[in-house]
Amino acid sequence: MSIGFDGRVAIVTGAGNGLGRSHALALAERGAKVVVNDLGGARDGSGRSSEAAEEVVALIRQQGGEAIANGANVSSQVDVEAMVQQALAAWGRVDILVNNAGILRDKSFAKMELDDFRSVMEVHVMGAVHCCKAVWETMRQQQYGRIVMTSSSSGLYGNFGQSNYGAAKMALVGLMNTLHLEGIKYGIHTNTLAPTAGTRMTEDLILDKRIFDVMTPAAVTAGLLVLCSEQAPARQILCAGAGGYARARIYETEGIFLAPEQQTPDNVLAGWDRLSDTQGQKALQAGGEQTLKFIGKAAVAQGVKLD
Repeated sequence: MSIGFDGRVAIVTGAGNGLGRSHALALAERGAKVVVNDLGGARDGSGRSSEAAEEVVALIRQQGGEAIANGANVSSQVDVEAMVQQALAAWGRVDILVNNAGILRDKSFAKMELDDFRSVMEVHVMGAVHCCKAVWETMRQQQYGRIVMTSSSSGLYGNFGQSNYGAAKMALVGLMNTLHLEGIKYGIHTNTLAPTAGTRMTEDLILDKRIFDVMTPAAVTAGLLVLCSEQAPARQILCAGAGGYARARIYETEGIFLAPEQQTPDNVLAGWDRLSDTQGQKALQAGGEQTLKFIGKAAVAQGVKLD
C-alpha cells in the first residue's frame, strides 16, 4: 500500500457510525493510531452513548491496531480540549484531524425553528472550529498536520429543506480557505471532503435500495485517505461517492469596469452578460486578489501605473 500512516495519530469525530466509522477503521488498517470520537446520539443530536465508539475501538484492536474511544461533544470546547489532551497523553502527538461529526434537523426554512438552525451550526461549524483550535498549536510545533473538513453538495449547491445544514457545510469551505493560508507554512494541509454515501444520515433521502447499496462509505473513505496522507494536496474540495471522484472549485469571472460616473445599478444590470463571461475566469487564492483585480482595472482605465 503506497499510502500509509505508521506513526501517525488521527482524531476522527463522529466515528461511531457511517462515514466516520469507515474513516477510522481505514486509517487504523493503514497504521494510524486513532481516537474514535462519537457522542453516541441520534441523527438529530439527541441522546448520548459510548457503545458505538467502543465497538469501533474493539474492531481496531482485534485487527492489531491502536485506538481509544472518546465521547466528547464537539460543540463543547471543554470536551474537545480534553479529547486532544487524551490523544497527546496516549501517543504524544496529533497528525490528522477529520471533522466528520454532524447532525440533521431538516425542515423547509418557513417551518424551521431557529433553535434547530443554531444546533446544526453549533455541531458542524463550531464543532470543527473547536477541534481545529485544539490541535492547531500542536500541529504548528510539529510542522505537520492534516485537517479535513466535511462539507456536502447541500452546502456547495443547495438542497431543499436543508438551509441550516447547507449554510453550515458551506461555512466549512470558508474555514478551510483561511486555515490553509495560515497553516501551510507550518506543514498543515487543510482540505475539504464533500461526500455522498448511504448512511443513517441519508437513508431517508435515498429510497432505492440498489442505489443505497452502491453508495458505500468505503468508496468515500478512499478519497479521504488521500487528504490525510503525506502526499495530500492543500485547499482542495474533493467530492466523492459511489465510486465517483471530482474536484469542486470556486471561480471568479474577469468582470467589467465602470467609471465613477457610470457606476449605477442600471449599468451593472446592462453589463450583466459581459461580467458573467467565463472566458478568463480564475480560482482566486486569497480574498485580496479580488481587490487587486478591481483596483488594477480602475488603474488601467485611468491610465495610472501601479508598482
